[in-house]
Amino acid sequence: MSKAILVLNAGSSSIKCTIFDDVDTTLTVRYQGQIEGIGTQPHFKMTDQAGAVLLETTWANPPSGKGHAYALEQLAAWLDPHLPEAGLLGIGHRVVHGGARYSAPVLIDEVVLQDLHGFIPLAPLHQPANLAGIEATMAFLPGVPNVGCFDTAFHRTHSIEADRFALPYAFYDEGVRRYGFHGLSYEYIARTLPKLDPDLAQGRVVVAHLGNGASMCALKAGRSVDSTMGFTALDGLPMGTRCGQIDPGVLLYLMQARAMDASAIQDLLYKKSGFLGMSGVSSDMRNLEASADPRAAEAIDYFVYRIIRETGALASVLGGLDGIIFTAGIGENVYRIRERVCRGLAWLGLEFDPVANAHHGPRISTAASTVSAWVVPTNEERMIALHTIAALTDC
Repeated sequence: MSKAILVLNAGSSSIKCTIFDDVDTTLTVRYQGQIEGIGTQPHFKMTDQAGAVLLETTWANPPSGKGHAYALEQLAAWLDPHLPEAGLLGIGHRVVHGGARYSAPVLIDEVVLQDLHGFIPLAPLHQPANLAGIEATMAFLPGVPNVGCFDTAFHRTHSIEADRFALPYAFYDEGVRRYGFHGLSYEYIARTLPKLDPDLAQGRVVVAHLGNGASMCALKAGRSVDSTMGFTALDGLPMGTRCGQIDPGVLLYLMQARAMDASAIQDLLYKKSGFLGMSGVSSDMRNLEASADPRAAEAIDYFVYRIIRETGALASVLGGLDGIIFTAGIGENVYRIRERVCRGLAWLGLEFDPVANAHHGPRISTAASTVSAWVVPTNEERMIALHTIAALTDC
C-alpha cells in the first residue's frame, strides 16, 4: 500500500484535514475531515473519498489553551488504526505568512518554527492557529516530517515597485512590504488553467479569490505580478469581518480622537468590519443575500464595486486583460456576484453568458467575448500535498 500525505489547515477555531494516497505521484483523496468549534464545543467529522461519514462526534472543550493540541490528538488517534499499512509520508501545513525569507515550501524544524513565530504580528488572526497545528503534530506524530507551505510564497515574483510602500527604505529592509496572500489558491489556478485554456494560461489574467477572506491577483503567463492584499491580509477587498483597503488617516483618527489602542483597532479591523460591520447583519454572503435589511444590500454593492475597481487596476498593471477567473466560496457559488462583476467589466470587452453562469460555468463568457470569464474551483489542499511531496523528495 502506498504512503499517505496528511494536509492540515489549522484556523483560529477549526482544523481542516485531507489524507491523500500518493500512488505513483497521483494524489487521490482517502479521507477528508474537519474539526469545528475549537474553543467552544468541538465537532469532529470524517468522510471517505465517496463522502460517506466515517465518524461524527462532539466533545466537551478542553481547558483554555489546549484546544488545538487536544483536537489534533483526537485526529491522530483516529488516523492510527485507519492507516496501519500506509503510514504517513509527511504532513503538509498551510502557513499564512512566510515573510520575505520563505519563498518556497520548507521542512519545519525548531529554527524554522521560531522564525514563523516572528511573523505572528503580520498575520495575528491566522499565524498562531497555523503554528498551533504544526506544534501539535510534532508532539503527537513524532518522527513524521512537517512541511510548511506559505500563502505569501507565490507572490515573491513581484517587482520591487509592486512590493514597496512609499516609506523610508529602511522599513522595506526590515520587512515592511506588500506580501500578498492566498498564494496557494492562486498557484493551483495557475497550474489548472493550461488544461482549460492553454492560450489564456500564457496571457494576462485576473484571479478573484472571493470567500470569507477575499483578494485578487494579476497573473501574467502564470506568474503573480500584483495582488490586492499587502503587508497583512487586511488590505484590498472587503471581507467577512475584515475591512479591506482603508486610509491610514482613519487609524490615526481612531487613536487620537477616539483614544483607541492597538488592540482595540486590531479587533475592529479584523473581527468587526467587512460585511459584518457594514451590514450589522452577518459576515456570511448567503445571509446578506437573504436579508431584507438595506445595509446588507449596501455591503454587497460595496463588495461588487471594489471587485470591479480592483480588476481595472490590475488590468492596467498587466497592460490589458485576457481573462478573469472566479474562485473560492463566493466566487464559485454566488452567481449573482459573478454576473454583476462581469456586467461591470463590459467596457473591457467581456460579453457575459447568463445561462452558463447560472450553471456555474466553467466558462461564463460568450465565445465571441474578447475577455473570457471562468469559474474554476480552487484546491489549496492538493497544492499543499504536491508541495509536501516535492519538499520531501528534495531533502
